[in-house]
Amino acid sequence: MHSPSSQQPSAQDAMAALPSLIRQYAEPLPDPHDSAFGELFDRYGDARVVLIGEASHGTHDFYRTRAAITQCLIEHHGFDIVAVEADWPDAAQLDRFARQRNASAWMQSAFTRFPTWMWRNTDVSRFIHWLHHHNRDLDEAQRVEFRGLDVYSLRNSIAEVLHYLDQVDPQQAQRARQRYGCLSPWQDEPSQYGYYVEHGKLGSCEDAVVAQLNSLLSERLAAFARDDEAFFDAAQNARVVRAAEQYYRVMYRGSTSSWNLRDRHMFDTLQRLLKRRGPSAKAVVWAHNSHIGNANATAMGWRGEFNIGQLSRVAWERDAVLIGMGTDHGQVAAADDWDGEMRIKDVRPARPDSWEYQFHRSGIHAALIDWREPGRQALRDALSEPMLERAIGVIYRPQTELQSHYFPAVLAEQFDTYIWLDETRPVKPLAAPGSLSHDDETYPFGL
Repeated sequence: MHSPSSQQPSAQDAMAALPSLIRQYAEPLPDPHDSAFGELFDRYGDARVVLIGEASHGTHDFYRTRAAITQCLIEHHGFDIVAVEADWPDAAQLDRFARQRNASAWMQSAFTRFPTWMWRNTDVSRFIHWLHHHNRDLDEAQRVEFRGLDVYSLRNSIAEVLHYLDQVDPQQAQRARQRYGCLSPWQDEPSQYGYYVEHGKLGSCEDAVVAQLNSLLSERLAAFARDDEAFFDAAQNARVVRAAEQYYRVMYRGSTSSWNLRDRHMFDTLQRLLKRRGPSAKAVVWAHNSHIGNANATAMGWRGEFNIGQLSRVAWERDAVLIGMGTDHGQVAAADDWDGEMRIKDVRPARPDSWEYQFHRSGIHAALIDWREPGRQALRDALSEPMLERAIGVIYRPQTELQSHYFPAVLAEQFDTYIWLDETRPVKPLAAPGSLSHDDETYPFGL
């Protein structure tokens, strides 16, 4: 008679079997230009939101793959919003180009602050050009939007609110300048503002920015809104200012508070975009795996952090599809420190106690592994133990990789499906604005 432990496979046995299970269920990825590539992702066409992650902010293969999936969802399944982990006013410049709207004075400075390569690169440029051509023959109301979700654009968002009010209500603009005057000295160093407020050396500007948002959303000003798009843009910029003011204050209370505020703002923005577009609206979200995957299944969630993926799962259940991406080795564009110079860095082969190592052991070069599909319980079970997962942001420090870039996660619960790209290459940044002519490769960035 066997004991129960001898009848059931151990976690070690499951891990040993995982590479063969990955090989069994992996669906090879064709070239993104092949029509068969898009057909792989038709299964997600009925979703309300498809969230596509990346394991780093500087990998060409992640950007290229994500763009190709998005093009399929737009062309064949009616997705009409692309919402990205980027600042609202900077993304708005690309959105105006993509939707055949007038460019603004901010075009020259779109995505020029650190980390410039994250959105100012050839892969994003190609996608925006594609979107521009896709939208060209559509009615204005049907054109696909490209929107930013993030909170960091304090200076630019204040400027956009003031620019709008100067056009529609100069008296309101003057009052807005007085309210935002509280933050003006700190526009270039908002983290110092947060530090001084949290340590009692400076009064908070919270009441002023909330009052300005409420004023902008008032019925009186809404009556002036001849251009609904311009009013929506200004109101969102006012919300960004409010969120940024909060973010830079709470960042000194701990990483959990600031992370949750940021992801709550991004999720609220996504909901607002969908609501404005109507009940049939469908969105693709581009962000890091750490924002896209369900935080409940990671060390983030275990210490009290949530993210867009978790909030989307609660809001839309199976109508939200969470797609992760991973790699074993190659190169990445990243910096040594915040505000540091971009470098091309070698990505170390994955640790033996990581998910990435298990996928590398499968011998698969490029594949989609989907455990939502029926009949894949064995795969889901093998992915249901906690193991380390690598995350490279805009900073990569190989010498401290275990402490800096790995965290425990249960892959089967974190994502619905996973794109594996065994070897990857870095993104190619675009040149600084003004240094190139209006050629097809860099426009609208090279204006």
